[in-house]
Amino acid sequence: MKKVFLTAVFLLAATPTLAAHWNVDYAKSKLGFTVRWSNEPFVATFKSWKANIDFDPADPTHAHVLATISIASEVSDTPDNDDGLKGPEGFAASQFPEAKFEATGFTPQGTGKYVANGKLTIRNLTRPLSLPFMLTLKGDNAHMVGTAQVTRTDFGIGQGQWAASDPIAHEVAINIDLVASEAH
Repeated sequence: MKKVFLTAVFLLAATPTLAAHWNVDYAKSKLGFTVRWSNEPFVATFKSWKANIDFDPADPTHAHVLATISIASEVSDTPDNDDGLKGPEGFAASQFPEAKFEATGFTPQGTGKYVANGKLTIRNLTRPLSLPFMLTLKGDNAHMVGTAQVTRTDFGIGQGQWAASDPIAHEVAINIDLVASEAH
């Protein structure tokens, strides 16, 4: 009996902490990108996306995030550009309707600072992505702000005449401003 009890205690101690699940407030959150287009910032957002977040501040290395973005939901202040971005030389939204980011574990970088290392998939091309972010926790509420840098041509975005770095820069900043509450 003592052996069974010790085995049970050992198994419980070896099991990673179950992270809390967080519900995103999509009305208060934004996900988008900024790219230099003709030497001016082009800013766009995605109106439809979902994030499944499991995170325990006491155990960030066991965090898990899966974000799914509807490419067709991209909008900016210049709708003519949006149509081209969603077309075959851009995101090819009809062929590749979703982008995904998945991270397992956050690396603490100091008070309220983390890096989520994961993989970003756009146009069925998957590349590693590090997303540094600031996290503010107040009770059951969280506010996360982060920016990750990618090269659009690594994902096949910008083909044909749009493959060059002029007029559209190759470097793109992915911006996220997320508000969430802990699920109970």
